Amino acid sequence: MKIQNAFRVGLLGGLGVLVAVAIGATVSSLATILTYVGAALFLALGLDPVVSWLERHKFPRPLAIVTVLVGILAVFAGLVFAIVPVIIDQVQTATKTIPRFVETFFDGTARKFIEDAFPWIDVQETLDGLQNWLGTLDWTQVGGGVLTVGIGIATGATGAVIVLILTIYFVSSLSSLKRGIYRMVPASKRPTFIDLAEQVSKAVGRFVSGQVLLALCNGVLSFLVLTLIIPAFGIQISYSALLAFIAFLGSLIPLVGTISGSVVITLLVLLFDGSPAWFIVGIYYLVYMQLEAYVLNPRIMAQAVKVPGAVVVIAALAGGTLLGILGALIAIPVAAAIMLVIDQVFVPRQEEL
Repeated sequence: MKIQNAFRVGLLGGLGVLVAVAIGATVSSLATILTYVGAALFLALGLDPVVSWLERHKFPRPLAIVTVLVGILAVFAGLVFAIVPVIIDQVQTATKTIPRFVETFFDGTARKFIEDAFPWIDVQETLDGLQNWLGTLDWTQVGGGVLTVGIGIATGATGAVIVLILTIYFVSSLSSLKRGIYRMVPASKRPTFIDLAEQVSKAVGRFVSGQVLLALCNGVLSFLVLTLIIPAFGIQISYSALLAFIAFLGSLIPLVGTISGSVVITLLVLLFDGSPAWFIVGIYYLVYMQLEAYVLNPRIMAQAVKVPGAVVVIAALAGGTLLGILGALIAIPVAAAIMLVIDQVFVPRQEEL
């Protein structure tokens, strides 16, 4: 009898392990889709306070939802129309420049320029090494790398469209989704669960609103500096509107977004406009990052989510490590939600013991 019980326990344990492995494999296979759904739901929770604000200002809920969705589509269209002209312009410039660039190699102009500018470089030896390297290069791997980059860009664009569509759906049906989730909770615990869920939802919405406000500050200030202030000193910045838009998008990512966006913008200015424009732009973003870190961020986020600074940093780093950009986005509101649950559920139970 004991042997049968031991066999039964072992069999059930083995089946449990197999089920757990199957669930883990399924979740891993659906990781990309779950990421899209999580990002869209997070954005929908962030947009819900805007819908509620419009409702308080005499907008019927359907009209408020339509207004918010039109705003989302306008931002998405702005991104497309900001990037496409730059790509077209650069392709046209490259088409005109490449033939002249190649011609300088055949007529000896490029070689003479390099020898005059860098006399310590043996141009012939460099050319021979380059020729040998090209001769041993596996062009199939190069083609595969280019194909991989192209597929990655296409996947990113497709993912953005999917997240946009899911966000539109979640914003329009957020109330019904909440009601469906609440009905799955036992009736005796439902009021407490609803209260906590609504507080968490509001915390997420306030966080997204605060992050968007920070991004607007960065985007507007970047546009003013790149379009009006720096050109006033005789230094022109190419594609200033696009660069300001990149600053706005970068600041939507907590902690590292502003730094990453500033570095990308400075490098683009170096590529398009050279010196001293890139140096001045770099100095400006160094000053702005101090302003955002010590003045704007504490004031805005203190009103949005009341999370200690150390917890913010740890949560953002942990979220970014686990889920990348999505993890960095949702880490701070998740930390706020956990602190809320601890404060209103765990601590009261401990006080009763």
